[in-house]
Amino acid sequence: MQYSEIMVRYGELSTKGKNRQAFIGRLNGNVTRALHEFPNLTIRPKRDRMHIELNGEPSDQVMARLSQVFGIQNFSPSIAVEKDMAKVHEVALQLMNETAPHGISYKVNTRRSDHDFALDTNAMNLDLGDFLTDKRPDLVVKMHHPDMILRVEVRREAIYLSTKTIQGAGGLPVGTAGRAALMLSGGIDSPVAGYYALKRGVDIEMVHFFSPPYTSQQALNKAKQLTAKLTPYVGRIYFIEVPFTEIQEAVKATVPEGYLMTVQRRMMLRLTEAIAKQRGDLAIFNGESVGQVASQTLDSMAAINDVTTMPIIRPVATMDKNEIIAEAEKIDTYDLSIMPFEDCCTIFAPPSPKTKPKTDRARYYESKLDVDGLMARSLAGIKVQEIKSSDQFLNQDQDVIAELL
Repeated sequence: MQYSEIMVRYGELSTKGKNRQAFIGRLNGNVTRALHEFPNLTIRPKRDRMHIELNGEPSDQVMARLSQVFGIQNFSPSIAVEKDMAKVHEVALQLMNETAPHGISYKVNTRRSDHDFALDTNAMNLDLGDFLTDKRPDLVVKMHHPDMILRVEVRREAIYLSTKTIQGAGGLPVGTAGRAALMLSGGIDSPVAGYYALKRGVDIEMVHFFSPPYTSQQALNKAKQLTAKLTPYVGRIYFIEVPFTEIQEAVKATVPEGYLMTVQRRMMLRLTEAIAKQRGDLAIFNGESVGQVASQTLDSMAAINDVTTMPIIRPVATMDKNEIIAEAEKIDTYDLSIMPFEDCCTIFAPPSPKTKPKTDRARYYESKLDVDGLMARSLAGIKVQEIKSSDQFLNQDQDVIAELL
């Protein structure tokens, strides 16, 4: 059917009290950015819901984009009808014929913001119910838990009918919880952590460590493509490329093998904190999962976290690997994450890293490095790029090669 508008119902905004208007304003901005490719839309945010007038734009494509915007509980494609009951009957029957299979149960649910309309909510429910019973006797009226609900909204300008309710992404509008830096590797876990951060309303910036010639341009492009996979949830994400070669070489030459990973990650965290503070970010997110690898034991986390006072948030910390993989498949980052391009987390990796490193030993080995100089030179070389969902960084040939490997 040719739908007239999409009616959007808010998610957790209903719990936000005095901040509700600010949350609705943020959601309106996020929806506008997500739907920027559809210039004919008219977006009208109200206190209890948002109305998106299609004005001829394709409803299926608009809804596909809308389903990725956090802060939305659900939405319904609707048809606008003149406030003439004969026309309402005609469209209601057409809508039920197209969407209601033979023999299902249903009910009519009316909301009325135009209290001058002749029929109140109960009268409208009865009128449409009687009409449909006559025209579609195969349908069964059921007040509790019906298979389908015919939703009717009586507004000043028209009456709106819908039978579909599509689940939204839930969560909070991105940006309502502030902004943070996400330490993005090329693996499975950190993009999932980024997804969960966005879902809780956190606007994220990607911090990625790049170590040429030990890591390739393909590895860098892979990280950028992973970022592009998450941008539909927010509109755009800044990608911060941090040169890390000199630091890795210095750590490799100076620090005993068992502490290579610990000291290397301490340097990564120092740099991420410096970048976050410089850019006004409030916290650091990463994809660590307790006990998954040597650097993610509680002892290792404690020794690494020693270098910062900034909050470190680990959304996947208590998830099993299979759970993380399932979420990565759901958000379409898994296939990218397993492409075999080596990143700086795996180069120089010792065969037997310490699983219970001592903080004082890590500090001692680190004292042999020119930490301030190494950090200053790395920070001077960072590159920042704005990434959007339409951006492409990996070509088809690279995808095919990765599949063969």
